[in-house]
Amino acid sequence: MDSLILHHYDGSPFSEKVRLMLGYKRLAWHSVKVPVIMPKPDVTALTGGYRKTPIVQVGADVYCDTALIAQLLEQLAPTPPLFPPNEALAPLLAQWADSTLFWTVIPYAMQPAGAATLFKGAPPEVLKAFMADRAPFTAGMRRQTAADASVNLAAYLGWLEAQLADGRPYLLGFEASIADFAVAHCLWYLRRAGPLADIVTRHVHLHAWLDRLLAVGHGTPEAMTGEQALAVARAAPSHAPTAVQPGLGFEAGQAVSVTPTDYGMDPVAGTLVGLSADEVVLARDDERAGRVHVHFPRRGFQIQQETA
Repeated sequence: MDSLILHHYDGSPFSEKVRLMLGYKRLAWHSVKVPVIMPKPDVTALTGGYRKTPIVQVGADVYCDTALIAQLLEQLAPTPPLFPPNEALAPLLAQWADSTLFWTVIPYAMQPAGAATLFKGAPPEVLKAFMADRAPFTAGMRRQTAADASVNLAAYLGWLEAQLADGRPYLLGFEASIADFAVAHCLWYLRRAGPLADIVTRHVHLHAWLDRLLAVGHGTPEAMTGEQALAVARAAPSHAPTAVQPGLGFEAGQAVSVTPTDYGMDPVAGTLVGLSADEVVLARDDERAGRVHVHFPRRGFQIQQETA
């Protein structure tokens, strides 16, 4: 198996989700640190324009979105499972955490008291650049106010606390699942928000559960540069097997674009080489990365045929 390469940065909540899943599966991986804000030339060389963090690279295959990355890790290392067969609701709870819970946590944590801790030591121009970078990233989204987020977050955390009150070690029972890691990365970010972290720590069962999840660690990372990762892609002799399944509205070899439907709506254009109910795969050529296959989940993304 080609080595796993995670392109991430330290303070990224979704990167922490993947780092914890790698730790849970006790995997070795290569760590490529990417810029927090644009430009991200090495990332865009691999993805063709998708700029969300993180991405995972295996040879010349690039996997976008942590929901799909979780499925990849499950295929590569089935034990311990992220999708236990007796926890059918785990992906649904994970989808809620990655969307509704995440976008409740962000406006809550970015209140002045939280932002002061999250960006402690950063010069004012760095914070200004971060905010300028994220403004178009979330353009068109109607985000919660801090007041709304405070009320809603208190309710959500109360529900999670009640779920754990019977002494179960994980959210859905006695096995960890994708649901645990999707919730955990949101609360990990809250814990970093200085005095605002009390909204988590006051919940005894939830606080202990989060400690348990974070204790799995990050597996065994080894540093790698962006240039080295691009060289891996260029040298890859083949790609992961993929096919376009019939009856899903598109044909193999079509020129299409894939765009997130929530935020960071930067389309990626390429040739359709893979399509199923769960995944869409585009082939594209880049001067620095060579021929790459870029993988996206179906849920949360829109496929459109490109016109000549």
